[in-house]
Amino acid sequence: MAKIIKTSEFRSEVEEKQGVVVVDFFATWCGPCKMLAPVFEALGTEMDGKAKFLKLDVDQSLEIAQQFSVSTVPTMIIFKDGKVVDKMIGFIPKEQIKAKVESYL
Repeated sequence: MAKIIKTSEFRSEVEEKQGVVVVDFFATWCGPCKMLAPVFEALGTEMDGKAKFLKLDVDQSLEIAQQFSVSTVPTMIIFKDGKVVDKMIGFIPKEQIKAKVESYL
């Protein structure tokens, strides 16, 4: 299961990590976020050891969402070595997400 991180963990789990980290910025009330959740979980399991998949609740970590200009949920941001390399907004099919993440490995 993809770990849900809080503001306090963001720096150590994302910004200071080497390699590829995908963060799903979501909200508990968001319909498309609920549709994306099982897809995101499956990719996290499939790509374990290659990329890290984390979730961040925008309502509980508003300052992080604002820092990365997340105004729509779900938004997935791909980080490589702590830096933003790509952003995907809305529900996206599993294979498209996987291809995008693999392009940064």
